[in-house]
Amino acid sequence: MESSKFNKRFIIGITLVSAMGGLLFGYDWVVIGGAKPFYERFFDITQSPNLQGWAMSSALIGCLFGALFSGYLSDRFGRKVPLIFAALLFTLSAIGTGAASMFTPFIMYRLLGGLAIGITSATSPMYIAEVSPAPIRGRLVAVNQLTIVIGILAAQIINYLIAEKVPNGATDEFIRQSWNGQMGWRWMFWAETVPAVSFFLLAFFIPESPRFLAKTGKTEASLKILEKIGGAEYSRIEEKNIAETLTDASHKIDWKALKAKKLRPVLLLGIVLAAFQQWCGINVIFNYAEEVFTSAGYSVSDMLLNIVITGSVNLVFTLVAMRMVDSWGRRKLMLLGSLGLAVIYVVLGGSYYFGIQGFVILLMVVLAIATYALTLAPVTWVILSEIFPNRVRGTAMALATTSLWVAAFGLTYTFPLLNKALNASGTFWLYAVISISGFLFILKKLPETKGRSLEEIEKSITN
Repeated sequence: MESSKFNKRFIIGITLVSAMGGLLFGYDWVVIGGAKPFYERFFDITQSPNLQGWAMSSALIGCLFGALFSGYLSDRFGRKVPLIFAALLFTLSAIGTGAASMFTPFIMYRLLGGLAIGITSATSPMYIAEVSPAPIRGRLVAVNQLTIVIGILAAQIINYLIAEKVPNGATDEFIRQSWNGQMGWRWMFWAETVPAVSFFLLAFFIPESPRFLAKTGKTEASLKILEKIGGAEYSRIEEKNIAETLTDASHKIDWKALKAKKLRPVLLLGIVLAAFQQWCGINVIFNYAEEVFTSAGYSVSDMLLNIVITGSVNLVFTLVAMRMVDSWGRRKLMLLGSLGLAVIYVVLGGSYYFGIQGFVILLMVVLAIATYALTLAPVTWVILSEIFPNRVRGTAMALATTSLWVAAFGLTYTFPLLNKALNASGTFWLYAVISISGFLFILKKLPETKGRSLEEIEKSITN
């Protein structure tokens, strides 16, 4: 069916609302990086790598449980209810994190925000995939990654605008007693409240996923939504295809179904790709920008500006990826990304090893982020939303996303320890080895999925 025959205004509208989960994911994920130089002084944890790592990675524990919980929520209540619930959690987390006066409550609210990220990271791309026609599904699912990137850039810009300039050579006590150390970092978190409340309200107005409705026996409601998306003929064909992939027990949440022999390869593929998206190492640049840039000779204020530059590059190349994902295909972009990052990390590690500072480090970081934004960042989410069968999609997506957050926690928690043990050079060389391993796995295991309906993909992968 030609893409011009689809109701794009309706499709884009519900896609954008669902993708607000991605916006908050991105903001909540990265805001802590800009606040880091200030809340660490406020809570007096600058001399404790373990507490620094815990502050940065605690939200990822919430992400892990949120991703696991999302499988139950999405298979029991649909795709819409988890999005509304996550929006509420984002709101509470933003208010509470900024208001915390002690380290333990700060961590608790970060865990709450992580729970929301875990739920939306699995549910938003899955919802978009289930309402999107095959010819434009790749770029629509990539909208979720675009909003993640916009959220990242928004956090970086807001952090930069809120923070007062820090004099070179400022002591920890000076920073702690400054406006930045007492109130600035709080406003960085509180700013998230505005999009969180907006998402909560708008999520009530989107329809339920037609594939979830069909799965739970609400065929008439499913047909109405499909007809609104692409007309009567599209609705009839899609409903027929969906019905062929479902069984009488499809409405039940059946973890045992995931153990079926024919599902093991696709489940393994999803779990490994999700973990690799994090283990490739790029997110340490966002979460530990202070260490990455100060090791290269930049001041705290210069570091905040450099973060904005990297966020802008992230946005530009995500927009390029949206144009390429349905033309180049998923497999080519994943191969390009994994190999490209490996080469960049080798050069970046060498720069740190030989003591090269300043612009060269910034250039390598920008190239790494551009490569990631063009390939692994958006395309992984597209693939995860496509490859799992209709009857187990919610549960399988939850497992894959849980794998992603386990990997993210490992990456974020271990970076300060690796940086101390291997120095920056050895750490980035380790990420290069992981990227090469990912390249070989993708080359051998990942099929192309562009331009095919979810049901066509299911039949080809599981048969």
